[in-house]
Amino acid sequence: MNILVIQTAFLGDAVLTLPLIQEIAKSYPGSAVDVVSTPVTEELFEASPFVHKVFPLDKKRKQKRISSTIPFANVLREYGYDIVFSPHRSFRSAVIVNRIKAPRSVGFSNAEWKGTYSEIVQYRLDFHEVQRNLSLLNKDYGERWRIRPIVEIKEKSKEKVNRFLEGINFNSLAAVAPGAVWATKKYPEEYYREIIRYLVEEDLTVLMIGGAEDEKYCEKFTEINTDKIFNAAGKFSVVESIELLSHCKFIVSNDSAPTHLGQAAGIKTLTIYVSTIPGFGFYPYLPGSAYLSYDELDCKPCGIHGKKECPLGTLECGYALKPETVIQKIKEMKVIE
Repeated sequence: MNILVIQTAFLGDAVLTLPLIQEIAKSYPGSAVDVVSTPVTEELFEASPFVHKVFPLDKKRKQKRISSTIPFANVLREYGYDIVFSPHRSFRSAVIVNRIKAPRSVGFSNAEWKGTYSEIVQYRLDFHEVQRNLSLLNKDYGERWRIRPIVEIKEKSKEKVNRFLEGINFNSLAAVAPGAVWATKKYPEEYYREIIRYLVEEDLTVLMIGGAEDEKYCEKFTEINTDKIFNAAGKFSVVESIELLSHCKFIVSNDSAPTHLGQAAGIKTLTIYVSTIPGFGFYPYLPGSAYLSYDELDCKPCGIHGKKECPLGTLECGYALKPETVIQKIKEMKVIE
């Protein structure tokens, strides 16, 4: 069979779609599973051993207008897909499904233009995102839903990471990802500094993790200890970052993509929630991982994705969660020998 998965959301969403793709491959052995992605997540899906072909949809430029999505979908229709699964719930995704005209198409109950799907699955707010995605297969996974996202790392990527690590004198590595697309998702800088000082005191070498947009911000933390803290932000691609993280004992991250990259790397992950909450279903879920969130506030959460600035101007959701609480959780996770 020819099967298509549509996921054009953010990087973290893409990582959490990999378990679905892995289970589709199991459920339909011998089938070719293709993916519609964004240019940013194309590399990630190409690294999945369960994906046959990736079609990047550039919805910010080339296919910015909905009308320009139609020729894109017409090309996909030529592949004769038997089933389309769409974890993504946008109108644009529905347009693609409508143009492909596969015998079966499965989408969520809160998807835009849901009438175009032949099968509708209830979107469960009480589920983790991995659980929600797996529900598109109409199977009861129970507690077996905690499936690690799998990527294959090419030798060239491994060599690049090894060259970077060869320039660092370390016993054990810890990763810290202090950045986020949304300002209200960022745990206070001065609090991160206290956490990083603690890690250095425990004889850990700290790698600052993030994208190119986080490079300058992450560089500020290296001044704490230039011998024990190194800035890796912006130096590696998505898949290379997963390889880099696999060399770390654990990662401390905001509610952002590095949380999910840590899970793909198979390391313990501690996620700090500021304006968002674990209840949205994007918390680290593999064994040994944990999360922290100060929820005793009427204003929290102030949005699903966070905001450019705190509506009240206080960011109390971040400042009320003290760094000593984070440090205590790190101790409880037993990631430091």
